[in-house]
Amino acid sequence: MKNWKTLKKELLRNKKVLQEYKKLEPRYLLISKLIEARIKKGLTQKDLAERIGTKQTAIARLESDKSNPTILFLEKIVRGLGMRLSIRIE
Repeated sequence: MKNWKTLKKELLRNKKVLQEYKKLEPRYLLISKLIEARIKKGLTQKDLAERIGTKQTAIARLESDKSNPTILFLEKIVRGLGMRLSIRIE
C-alpha cells in the first residue's frame, strides 16, 4: 500500500489533477490553519462556536469544507481564536 506522499506525488504528475489541486490548495490551507489554531488554543468546535455566537455545526461544516464561508464569518472565527484575518492577492 502506498503512503500519502507517494500517492500525492504520482497524482500531481497529471496536469489536470495538478491544476485542480492548485485551485483548491488555498481553501484547504485556510481550513487547516483554522483547525490547527483551534486545537492549539485547546478549544472544541462547540467552545469556538459559543465564543462567536454560532452553532457547533457551523464550525464543523467549515472545517469539513461543506460550506462557503463569508469573510465576515471568517473574521468572527479568527477573532474568536484571538487572531487577525489577513487576505492577500498575489
